[in-house]
Amino acid sequence: MPSAPEKNTLAVVLVEPEIPQNTGNIARTCAATGTALHLIRPLGFEISDRYLKRAGLDYWQYLDLTVHDNLADFFRANPGAYWFFTTKGERRYDQARFSGKTYLFFGKETKGLPEDLLRANRDTCLRLPMRDSIRSLNLSNSVAIAVYEALRQWDFEGFQLRGSFPGED
Repeated sequence: MPSAPEKNTLAVVLVEPEIPQNTGNIARTCAATGTALHLIRPLGFEISDRYLKRAGLDYWQYLDLTVHDNLADFFRANPGAYWFFTTKGERRYDQARFSGKTYLFFGKETKGLPEDLLRANRDTCLRLPMRDSIRSLNLSNSVAIAVYEALRQWDFEGFQLRGSFPGED
């Protein structure tokens, strides 16, 4: 008898994030979508940073957060499909097919992901298209685009898909 297909799960991995407000916004996106968040040290802020907490508002209790000392520790503990978001990517993000245990990697705001990591994983490097004259998108916006693309591919399984106006239930 064939085994059941692996359940789709999603996680965002921030490698050495520097700006607490970006990480707080990303934490809020992760909480709202049930996406796990992994932070790889060194961090450019303290987890208790007031800017981090303010950006995440009151959603921290809904967040699945893990902090790792380095990338090697992360990779040892978290097997799955790894996708690396970078301006150096040759493939568009919408050309990837996300499935199973999926990890979306993003680098620090000032430098992105380490180049040796990207070169070793060229086939899974993805790019968000933008105009030539623009260096990059904001990190929290990039994460939101990527997370919602994966969820779209999974038909937003388990999500509330319709809203309603008060009194019109």
